[in-house]
Amino acid sequence: MAGHSKWANIQHKKARVDAKRGKIFTRLIKEITVAARLGGGDPTSNPRLRLAMDKAWDANMPKDNVQRAIDKGTGNLEGVDYIELRYEGYGIGGAALMVDCMTDNKTRTVADVRHAFNKYGGNLGTDGCVAFNFAHQGYLVYADADEDALMEAALEAGAEDVIVDEDGIIEVVTAPADWAQVKAALEAAGFESQDGDVTMRAQNETVLSGEEAVKMQKLIDALEDLDDVQNVYTSAVLQFEA
Repeated sequence: MAGHSKWANIQHKKARVDAKRGKIFTRLIKEITVAARLGGGDPTSNPRLRLAMDKAWDANMPKDNVQRAIDKGTGNLEGVDYIELRYEGYGIGGAALMVDCMTDNKTRTVADVRHAFNKYGGNLGTDGCVAFNFAHQGYLVYADADEDALMEAALEAGAEDVIVDEDGIIEVVTAPADWAQVKAALEAAGFESQDGDVTMRAQNETVLSGEEAVKMQKLIDALEDLDDVQNVYTSAVLQFEA
């Protein structure tokens, strides 16, 4: 993906996330609870929990909320038993979509996801229909950084790859479990990332522009607005007119 497109999509995504900040705490609490249930309540030995807690701090979630979510996950407090579900399908122009959910009611969740796909021009597919096109990776994005120094520090910290595009934007790619330690090491070396996460990255992308990009954005927004949806991943690269 071209650097300009990548940066524009990152900024557009951040604007939408900020607009939905009221729902972020609920999603983070679910993630912390499930991560603690599956891997224990110690973030030093549970990378998934550590990542969820880092996101909670970034969102300014109170420490008491984080601890309650951990306690519910480990069974120290009574809580809802969430199950994880993943739905796959196609959006505008055949762009791939994966939708990760956490729910206490599978029937409600699949109905809501199917309705969003149908209403906004997508098609809910079968398990595995698009998963092959996605890789589980961590990434960190840097702008206006010293390329050689950042590359050396990133590889020394355990990054898998460092990619530099034509606009000078540098992307550090990590294994999911190594994301937090690489981020911390680069911060200690003086490099502050503009964006980063552990995500499912599309290996082949579908570029959409004009009306197709607008329609695809509406589908993504509809899915992200569902209460049971945690994350939406897509192969679509949306190019909007300035």
